[in-house]
Amino acid sequence: MIAIFGGTYDPVHHGHLRVAWDASFALGCRVRLVPCHTPPHRAPPVADPQQRAEMLKLALVGQDRLELDTIEVVRGGVSYTVDTLRALRAEYGAIEPIVALVGADAFATLPTWRGWHELFELAHIGVISRPGHDRALDPEFREFVAAREADDAAPLRRVPHGKLLRIAVTPLGISSSALREGVAAGREPRWLVPDAVQRYIAAFELYGAP
Repeated sequence: MIAIFGGTYDPVHHGHLRVAWDASFALGCRVRLVPCHTPPHRAPPVADPQQRAEMLKLALVGQDRLELDTIEVVRGGVSYTVDTLRALRAEYGAIEPIVALVGADAFATLPTWRGWHELFELAHIGVISRPGHDRALDPEFREFVAAREADDAAPLRRVPHGKLLRIAVTPLGISSSALREGVAAGREPRWLVPDAVQRYIAAFELYGAP
């Protein structure tokens, strides 16, 4: 089984890393962090795709549960999850279980995503759950996912796609946008990002760093 966790990672911070770490243990597999090239549902990132991938590479040094996957950076253009999952399914074949990790807020908007029904035909969905932060789902969508929910990761290992698992993670209230604003105001992001990422931000004067 493989799992992917996509995002802008502008920049990657300890909140992202802890979520992926918790999900890795919950699923019993490695998690690939996938920086997008251009996000479809939000403003373009400040750092360019290569810079965001490089910061992720630096952040992941020294452990073997989380990996960088630059599939969306290499592909270019707008990064749609369905395209990424199609590519992974072509690479790994029809029987390998694949899990797409999605934050609870993003999951609530899943019916607005391109090819969202097909996502369940390509992968399982792992919903990152933080107590008190789950959003209410549209009734029709809630009915759609109810029959697919699993209690643990075991059913996800038995079939290649189609299940949904809610994964409880350690809540770390770190925001990339607030982090960028702090850097622009002259505050170094110590303890919010890995030291190597902090040095990279300073070296390339990202986000208005002095």
